[in-house]
Amino acid sequence: MTDTGTGTDTVQGDCAELFDYCNMDMIEAKVKLLLQMSLVLIWGANKPVVRIARIAGQFAKPRSSPMETIDGVEMPSFRGDNINGFDATPESRKPDPSRLVSAYFHSAATLNYMRASLSSGLADLHSPLDWGLGHVITPSIREKYTRIVNRVKDALRFMQTVGIDTDRGVETVDIYTSHEGLLLEYEQSLLRHLKNPDSPSTTHSYYATSSHFLWIGDRTRQLNGAHVEFFRGIANPIGIKIGPSMTPAELTSLLDIVNPAREIGKVTLISRYGAAKISQYLPAHIAAVQASGHIPVWQCDPMHGNTQATPSGVKTRHFSDILSELKQALEIHRAAGSFLGGMHLELTGEAVTECVGGAGGLTEEGLSERYTTFCDPRLNEKQALELAFLVAGFYRELDEELAEDESI
Repeated sequence: MTDTGTGTDTVQGDCAELFDYCNMDMIEAKVKLLLQMSLVLIWGANKPVVRIARIAGQFAKPRSSPMETIDGVEMPSFRGDNINGFDATPESRKPDPSRLVSAYFHSAATLNYMRASLSSGLADLHSPLDWGLGHVITPSIREKYTRIVNRVKDALRFMQTVGIDTDRGVETVDIYTSHEGLLLEYEQSLLRHLKNPDSPSTTHSYYATSSHFLWIGDRTRQLNGAHVEFFRGIANPIGIKIGPSMTPAELTSLLDIVNPAREIGKVTLISRYGAAKISQYLPAHIAAVQASGHIPVWQCDPMHGNTQATPSGVKTRHFSDILSELKQALEIHRAAGSFLGGMHLELTGEAVTECVGGAGGLTEEGLSERYTTFCDPRLNEKQALELAFLVAGFYRELDEELAEDESI
């Protein structure tokens, strides 16, 4: 579906989860935002959406330097709650193996709460306003979302009037979990040899059970590296982050290693170039993949390539750059006869002030108001929902242009 252009997926969540995020309010805020954004994309882009959350395991983070100096004291960098603590003390930053067990507990608890919430009607399409708009106070966004909800309700009432059972199929949804498969010691401990679910035979394969969907980061995709070796042996769908440093030849070699059978859609290529560089690198990567015979899912990560620092040294991202990279990705894929199958976002359901811009007009001076990230800056609820409306519009415009071209 997402590899042929008939659907799309959205991967979204925190840059780095913390154990403290394992609580009812924060889990529900993320799930509700995912439901809201998927509803906007389904209705606005007229495409089914696969919902994937960066949750229940997105703890570990790769760092450019193993050490950092804080207040004149050199100490290990914070590498995620499943490795060491964030507090700027040598004792807190010491790697602690017991944190791996804590990571498993918090992941399981988060996933169990998500399952219970979804099975209890949290995602029921009869009540999308119950998902709330929280901190989305921009009148235009509220009006657009309410308009979609009213149209959905009208459609459900019509279905009931003509005798279609609307109690089945709209009361819940599937939400899949994902994280970067960075810490191989953790991933290997949760590897299981299981029966293939879609096979009529009794064949078995190795599955990573820490998450539905794992990806290889841009820093750990070396062809002869341990991460690629691990990923080539699992039957899960997998992702690969690709950026400016990857050559087209490296990309096709990597695909040959992790997907020698050329299974359609098994691999998701997550591009992360930056708005200023995507036109320079993405066309060559698409052409190389098309020539290789592989058919992956293409996603756009418009976050990592657009990180910058303010004059005072605060990391941020500009909403306009994020939107620009997504729009360029759609246009480049269409021009190449390819499909952009989804987007990969770092966001939160909280009213944080970490990314500049959007309809709320957040400026660099306002970043300090609620800058709470422990790693990279995230879109807040208002910015995320605005982005969903704009991207849905881009998809619809491209579909209309394609329909016009076919009618000529």
